Amino acid sequence: MRPTRLKNARSAGVLLCFIVSILLSGCASRPTLLESTYQTLPSHVELNDVPFHPQVEYQCGPAALAMVLNHQEVDTKVEDLIPQVFIPERSGSVQPEMLATARRYERIAFPIRGTLDSLLTHLANGTPVVVMQNLSLPAWPMWHYAVAIGYDLPKETLILRSGEIERHTLSFRRFDATWARTERWGFVIASPGEVPVGIAPEQAVNAISAYEALHGSDAALPSWKALVQRQPDNAMGFFALSNAYYEQNQTDNAQEALIQATHIDPELGVAWLNLGLLYLAQGQTAKAQQALNKAAQLPGPWQDRAVLALKTL
Repeated sequence: MRPTRLKNARSAGVLLCFIVSILLSGCASRPTLLESTYQTLPSHVELNDVPFHPQVEYQCGPAALAMVLNHQEVDTKVEDLIPQVFIPERSGSVQPEMLATARRYERIAFPIRGTLDSLLTHLANGTPVVVMQNLSLPAWPMWHYAVAIGYDLPKETLILRSGEIERHTLSFRRFDATWARTERWGFVIASPGEVPVGIAPEQAVNAISAYEALHGSDAALPSWKALVQRQPDNAMGFFALSNAYYEQNQTDNAQEALIQATHIDPELGVAWLNLGLLYLAQGQTAKAQQALNKAAQLPGPWQDRAVLALKTL
């Protein structure tokens, strides 16, 4: 390349980098935290006991997952996780595989609420968070997994295990700009029987259901119990708890859980149906008719079965 052309190429490269940096910083606005976050959370948190695994090219997913699994005292290595998480065709790891692999190691992966307040709350409660970032522009994504291990509220910085940096600090503003491009996706893991604070009810039910599908109702039962203790207004949590009890032939407990579900959400037709069928099996005809009538009046796929059960009465 001639000197003049080389100079022009360098100038173009500098200009391109400058444009990209402007776009990256220009789209980033300071995330607004709730006042309660400042009032209730510690000003500084750093989970120093989270191990560090350097993330080589395209293997940030297995490395991030190994860090949080090791923190949960799961004996595994990055090399063990690569064939389970890494997808060569995509040169990386996809979210469903990250969650599924945690379940294979008998841990439940809970996606968190997509807010910085939620992320900081999990850290304040001693739980590291796997976060997904897009380090480039939306049109040319550069997906990356890191592990959030702490924060400094006065300085408005987040502390990450990221790439080959064991303690990477990033301002809330710059982190949120990259996190927002993944719809602020992140997750925490917990042992069966533990439900972290702040998980959305639907996400909690889905996470435990996925674990139950792999390991069975007996293994999931402690988590369903923990969920309804953590979220006593979660009607679907009580409904799922009733199913787990029923699978374990604990019909009385299943019945009580269904009663709770219908009290919390009188429009939950499937709970009325199951409650009616339980009463019917116990020979409590009057109670069965009342519950089945409720199910038959509520729109949904349970209506036909409720009507059929009523005809048998």
